[in-house]
Amino acid sequence: MVSSCVSHLGQFGTGLQLYYSLFQSRNLSDISILCNYVNLQKLELQHNKIKDLSCVSHMPYLVILDASHNEIFNFFGFQPPKNLKEVNLCHNHMTKMKDLSAYSSLSKLDLDYNRFSEISGLEQCCRLTHLSLAHNKISRISGLGSLPLTYLCLKGNQLERIEGLENLKNLQVLDLSMNSITSLSGLQNLCLLGSINLEKNLFDKHKRNYRCSKYSYTITVFVTCSTSSDWQEQQDYRLSVVFLLQHLTVLDQEKVTAEEKVSSVNKYDPPLEVVAARDHMTQLVYQLNQPQVLYDSTLPGADSPYPMLVLTGPQGGGKRELGHRLCQEFSEYFTYGICHTTRGPYYGEENGVDYHFVSDEDFQNMIYMGKFIQTMHYGGHRFGLTRDAIEDVAREGLACCLHMELEGVFSLKKSYFEPRYILFIPTQLEKYTDRLKNRGLYTPAQINMAVSRVELYADTNSKRLGFFDNVIPCADDLEEAYQTLRQVVKEYMLLEEQDEGENIRASHGSTSIGVRFFLFLFMGSRY
Repeated sequence: MVSSCVSHLGQFGTGLQLYYSLFQSRNLSDISILCNYVNLQKLELQHNKIKDLSCVSHMPYLVILDASHNEIFNFFGFQPPKNLKEVNLCHNHMTKMKDLSAYSSLSKLDLDYNRFSEISGLEQCCRLTHLSLAHNKISRISGLGSLPLTYLCLKGNQLERIEGLENLKNLQVLDLSMNSITSLSGLQNLCLLGSINLEKNLFDKHKRNYRCSKYSYTITVFVTCSTSSDWQEQQDYRLSVVFLLQHLTVLDQEKVTAEEKVSSVNKYDPPLEVVAARDHMTQLVYQLNQPQVLYDSTLPGADSPYPMLVLTGPQGGGKRELGHRLCQEFSEYFTYGICHTTRGPYYGEENGVDYHFVSDEDFQNMIYMGKFIQTMHYGGHRFGLTRDAIEDVAREGLACCLHMELEGVFSLKKSYFEPRYILFIPTQLEKYTDRLKNRGLYTPAQINMAVSRVELYADTNSKRLGFFDNVIPCADDLEEAYQTLRQVVKEYMLLEEQDEGENIRASHGSTSIGVRFFLFLFMGSRY
C-alpha cells in the first residue's frame, strides 16, 4: 500500500529525493511503517482511523501534513520537523493545545471541528499567517498576542464579544459567524481588514461610542437587530460595520460597494458639508410650509444681499465678547443677532442678550414651525439662528453681527445669505487651554474637545481658500484681537475713523437711508 501511494516528486540540488504520499480513505489505523520514509515532504492522511502521528517525528523534511478526519486525541504528538509549514488536523478529537514554539516554520494551521475550549501555545509562532479554529468550544478570544495572522476563522464557537484582536495588525480576513456576539466593539483597530463574516450572531439594540481619530469626535453607532436570523439584513448593522472598517471589501460574503462606504461615513461621521446640506434642506422644507412674506432683510436688488458679519472660532476663544464690543462701538451700523440654544446659561450670560435659552422640546417645535435659518449640534446641545433674529436687526436698518461654531458657518453658507466670515483662531494652544480652565465654565472633556477643534478650524482655512474672509490670530490678550477686528470692519466700510461713519449717516438724513449706503460700502467691495 505504501509503495502504491508514494510519488517521487524530484530532487534537491544536493541530490536528496523528495516524496509525496497520499493515503486518503484507506481505513488506516496504524501508520508506523512510515517511520522509514524519512524523505517525505508532503503527507496526506485524510479520512482514516488514525490515532497516532508519532511517525512524523522521523520525517525531518516534512513541509505539509494533512491528517484531517481521523481519531487523533494528542495535539501535535510528534517531534517538530524543522521545515513544517502547513498542518491540517480538522475533524479529530483534540481537546487541549500545547506550546508550539519549536515549530518555527509553521505558517498555516487548521484545527476545525475539534474540542478546544481555549487558544494557547501559539505566541511564539512568528510565521503563522493562517489560523482556523471553527466549530470548537472557544468562549474567549485570547492567546493570539501579536501573531502575523492575515486569516483567522473562529466560526461556530461560543464567543460573546470581540476581544484580543487589537495587536493583529496584519489581519485581512476574519470569520466570526455563528457565535453569540452582541457588540461590534473590538473591531476598531483592524486597519487592514478586508473581509469579515458576522452572520448568525446575537446582536441586540446596542449603542456604542467610538472615537474618530481625525478630530477626536465621539461617534455613536446604533446596531439594531431583532432576531438572530435577520439581524444581518438591517441596514444600520451593515453600515455601522463598514463605517468601523473602511478597508472592508467583503462583509458576510457580500461585496462592500463604494456607495456603502460613502453612506456609512455620511451616516456616522458625515463631513461638515453633508451635515450642513441636510440641515439646510430640513429648514427649507419647514419654511416653505409657512406663509411666505417679504422680509426686511430682503433688499431691492438681487445683487445686494443683506449684510451680516459672522464671527467664528473654537469655543471660549472670545468671539462672543468681541462681537458685543464691536456692536457697542459701531452701534449705528451693527446690532447683535441673538441665537437660540438648548444649553443652560454660563455664569454671566443673560437670556435675550447672549442667547435665547430654550428647552429641547421648544427648540424642536421651532424647527417644525420653520423658524430657523440654520441649526447645529455642538457639545451635546443644539444651537440655531432664527429668521426673527435677523429681522429684528433688519427692521432697525442695521447689519446683523453673529457668532457661531464652524458647523453653523457651513450651514449658513447653504442659505442665500452672504455674510462676511471672520475666523478667530488661537495661536498658542497652551495659553488657550489655560484660558478655558481659568474661566471655570467647562469640564475637562469640553476643554479637550475645544482644543482639539483648533486643528479643524486651521485645516478648514488652509484647505478651503476664501472660506473665511479674514483670519485674526487670537493670543491670550483679546485686546489685540479686537483692535484687528475693528480695523478690518472699518476697511470693509471704507471708514478711516469712527466720525467718518457718523458723517455718512448724517449726510443721508435718516438711519435707514444712511445704513443703506453703508450696506453698499460694506458689501460692494466684496461682490
